[in-house]
Amino acid sequence: MKKIIAGTLGNCVHVAGIMNYLNLAEKEGFTTDFIGIGKTVDELMEIIKEKEPDIVALSYRLTPEPLNNILEELKSKIQEENMGDKSFIFGGTEPTAEVAARWGIFQKIFDGTEDIDEVMAYLKGRDYNLDESYPREILSRIESKYPYPVLRHHLGLSTIEETVEAIEKVAESKVIDIISIAPDQNAQEYFFDQENMDTRLNGAGGVPLRNPEDFIKLYKAAQRGNYPLLRSYSGTKNIIQFAEVLNSTIDNAWCAVPLFWYSELDKRGPRPLYEAIKENQEVMKWHGKRNIPVEVNDPHHWSLRDAHDAIGVAAAYIVAYNAKKMGVKDYIAQYMFNVPATISPEMDLGKMLAKIELVESLVDDEFRVYRQARAGLASFPTNLYQAKGQLAASAYLSMAIRPHIYHVVGYCEAHHAANAEDIIESAMIVRGILKNEFLGSVNMAKDKNVLDRKETLVEEAKIIVKAIEDLNPNAKDPLTDPETLTEAVRLGILDAPHLQGSKIAKGQLKTRMVSGALYAYDEKKGRIIKEKERIEALLKSRI
Repeated sequence: MKKIIAGTLGNCVHVAGIMNYLNLAEKEGFTTDFIGIGKTVDELMEIIKEKEPDIVALSYRLTPEPLNNILEELKSKIQEENMGDKSFIFGGTEPTAEVAARWGIFQKIFDGTEDIDEVMAYLKGRDYNLDESYPREILSRIESKYPYPVLRHHLGLSTIEETVEAIEKVAESKVIDIISIAPDQNAQEYFFDQENMDTRLNGAGGVPLRNPEDFIKLYKAAQRGNYPLLRSYSGTKNIIQFAEVLNSTIDNAWCAVPLFWYSELDKRGPRPLYEAIKENQEVMKWHGKRNIPVEVNDPHHWSLRDAHDAIGVAAAYIVAYNAKKMGVKDYIAQYMFNVPATISPEMDLGKMLAKIELVESLVDDEFRVYRQARAGLASFPTNLYQAKGQLAASAYLSMAIRPHIYHVVGYCEAHHAANAEDIIESAMIVRGILKNEFLGSVNMAKDKNVLDRKETLVEEAKIIVKAIEDLNPNAKDPLTDPETLTEAVRLGILDAPHLQGSKIAKGQLKTRMVSGALYAYDEKKGRIIKEKERIEALLKSRI
């Protein structure tokens, strides 16, 4: 392991920046030693001889002019003592960094304006400014930055030309690692039978992609700056054909597919639920065979329709289980905070920790899980100043689960679709949160109320999962059996208030927010319904 010693020069006593740097270095496997403040050059030389470090990190944050005299002496002593084999780095303010640059002593100079990516690149031995420092596939990209997350943002403006220009700007800014392309609804449903498109709706909800060449234009636009990876929505029908297009044109970073949705359940596609489940499983298999990571995004779909928290947790386990059984090796579990928007932060974190416990119970040598966090769109106010605060608050809470990917939701989305400038600004807000992580954060995941909620939800989610497993004892594996899963929806084991009137779902579930958490609720008796009671009542109605 390489050794870093660090301290301040002259009469400088400002140590916060250098201590943060040492904390980062320790996480990257360096041996670190803080040698103190206000060291003279002679004292520094003696310490270097004694400790024999590989890297000497020095800081000075006072008036820049006296620094010239200190560095003149330092350069002379380095030469006298034959210390040219040591790497010297400098941290300070922009004015002191300018002085440091003149003396040719330092291998790397930090002036406080650097992004976390540049700091991490140096510690990992990479040059932030070289093209090859940006891994071109998602797992390597994650590895290059963790424990800090890679950042993702969606982008899809109303024309190809606008979207290409926006991707170019975002790539050049180097603030986003993954751009999620948002095709318009026409492309998602009718890409392969465009004669059925309603052309009046072109550009509604995203970019009007109409052929593989359109995707290639977007890919080429991203080949600059930090070379962000691209991925795209999976479409709502013909999704294996769509997967083939995405793989061959934009090298789709990972697949996001539902298990139950984009079907008659939500009417975002024409597929009967049973057929949708089967086809979605085939899409998981297709990507698993090609070692392409897969995200199955059902949990927040249930929660977005006001299903109570226990259903969201159970769904997280069920869809991860399906991905594993379909041969997916690298699973991206998305954890959408702020759903519903009125959930309290401690109850929200408890829900996410319950999901994580169940999903990661599936991990083994053949199934790896990566955490992706994001804010819920409905939690953003239309007031753009308040929306920026919400983005920051949600991102800070999300860091408690140590995500590998953070899906930045543009702060402006409740007001207007994010353009390049909005995306860059939103990413910089989140990067500000990450910069604060240098200091070390409060471990909210250890809070008693959070842990109590997590344990309750794990227990209740297991009741839901067991009920589904018991629905069809003749099935080889009920949790992956499309007929059993369809029956779980029809019976109401998986249900949501917004599904009232559905032809396939029961749609009779009532829920209510109580003390910051969402529960199944008996409106007539004015009380929370426990899962055991709810499930037993549903099963009795089946007899």
